[in-house]
Amino acid sequence: MNVADMNWRDVEAAAARDPRCILPIGSTEQHAQLSLCVDMILAEKVAGDAARPLDVPVFPVMPYGLAPYFNAYPGTICLRVETLMAVIRDIVASLRRAGFRRILIVNGHGGNNPVGALAQELMAEHGDLSIKFHNWWNAPQTWATAQSIDTTGSHANWMENFPWTRLAHAPAPEGEKPMVDMALMKASAPALAREVLGDGSFGGRWQRPNEDMQAIWDTGVAETRAALEGPWPELGNG
Repeated sequence: MNVADMNWRDVEAAAARDPRCILPIGSTEQHAQLSLCVDMILAEKVAGDAARPLDVPVFPVMPYGLAPYFNAYPGTICLRVETLMAVIRDIVASLRRAGFRRILIVNGHGGNNPVGALAQELMAEHGDLSIKFHNWWNAPQTWATAQSIDTTGSHANWMENFPWTRLAHAPAPEGEKPMVDMALMKASAPALAREVLGDGSFGGRWQRPNEDMQAIWDTGVAETRAALEGPWPELGNG
């Protein structure tokens, strides 16, 4: 259930019926010729596809995250670590007040991994709260499926090139790009990182057949749904 299709009474009833909900988080950042919003699009869609048969509410995707290395690319929005932590902390507090105690955070952006540590901190503070932090694209089965297709899956290359992240006016280049020097990129300030990356892809093929991408997607949805289904620990007192 998408929360955009619910009113407050619907949410109250949902929390009373089932303490689970999903919070997708992503990023708005350069993805070569793909949409700036790849990470939020994928996090929101995989969360919605996974939750739909279970009638579990999916809250609006957090569109901004941690992407300082891409700050030289126009359109990239980068929060400070403390800003993102404060926002997620406040969102989780609001979900808890609404009655949700089992929260699946579906993450679409590797830079947001510090949120996983925050989840542990929040559970230490609130014994009645269980939070799972789920990087959907590199969960074990999903990553294994991607690796079986092509071992070069990375930022802004074929692995993020789904029909729903492409832009009609910006088709993928032909062939593939040489892999960039990741150690050099990570050691560079944003302007130099842009020089290293060029178009923004980390290298490899820009696009693979849709059937390859659908296989990865189907695995990602199933694995996200499995995380939502459980098992979940028994909840203590707040």
